[in-house]
Amino acid sequence: TNKQTKKKKMVDLDKCIEQLYRGEHISAKDVKAVCELAKEHFSQTSNVIPLNSPITVCGDIHGQFYDLIELFNIGGRPPNTNYLFMGDYVDRGYHSVEVVTLLLCLKLRYRKRVFLLRGNHESRQITQVYGFHDECVRKYGTANVWKELTELFDYLPLAATIDNKILAVHGGLSPSIDTLNDIRSLERVQEVPLDGPMCDLMWSDPDERKGWGLSQRGAGYTFGQDISEKFNHNNNLSMICRAHQLVMEGFNWSHVGNVVTIFSAPNYCYRCGNVAAILELDEHLNKNFKRFDDAPQGSRGIPAKRAQPEYFL
Repeated sequence: TNKQTKKKKMVDLDKCIEQLYRGEHISAKDVKAVCELAKEHFSQTSNVIPLNSPITVCGDIHGQFYDLIELFNIGGRPPNTNYLFMGDYVDRGYHSVEVVTLLLCLKLRYRKRVFLLRGNHESRQITQVYGFHDECVRKYGTANVWKELTELFDYLPLAATIDNKILAVHGGLSPSIDTLNDIRSLERVQEVPLDGPMCDLMWSDPDERKGWGLSQRGAGYTFGQDISEKFNHNNNLSMICRAHQLVMEGFNWSHVGNVVTIFSAPNYCYRCGNVAAILELDEHLNKNFKRFDDAPQGSRGIPAKRAQPEYFL
């Protein structure tokens, strides 16, 4: 449509991408235009986006921009590789603005190659506590960019299927959800609720114990092997791919191969010492996990000397 072409002209995605790859944040005006384009795009997508292999699946990034660049060095830069990111782009790391705007620009530039889900940190409430809000104010002088981006987060899809055999979701399962159609029928365009099915998808974790358990996170549930086996069987799935939990080896199988956790922020919070991983799926859904360490110091530009905010400690 005419309107769309006009909007596209408002922002030069290639220029933004180039600027962001250099580690420079884009202007507030460009962020606003990107958010409008993205909102327009995501408002037309289903809660559960149907994707095809081959595709590379990634877990939490948490504002670790130089490690995202390292991830692209390991897995290939879009559009040469198809990517699914399972949320948690912001908070904790120092470069949430650059991470989330780069991923949004890549999504809009290569719409059939890059896919983004919502994580529990893509929310107004959480980002006011864990750093993204403060980073936006520090870099742009006002909270407007934070407001626009968190408004956009409401539109991000909740889950994806890959070849109808793999379910990808940020956190996990919910006692209120038995089928993929239950996810498809949720009203998703809202702040992540404090409880209920949408909250659970963002917050839940697999557990050694059977059945449903209360989560120590204060939101979502823990779910046992019996739950994931039944869900996968009922929905004709071979496995669930999720992120949300720091795993020291970058990925971790649980529930006898029914669930895999992928975590893509190496040396999380710049101090956890973990390796990161991504999962490459070929067109037959063969799995190749690629592990990587945090980006070498030399690739990070000159680090800002800054007292660590309290939430790092």
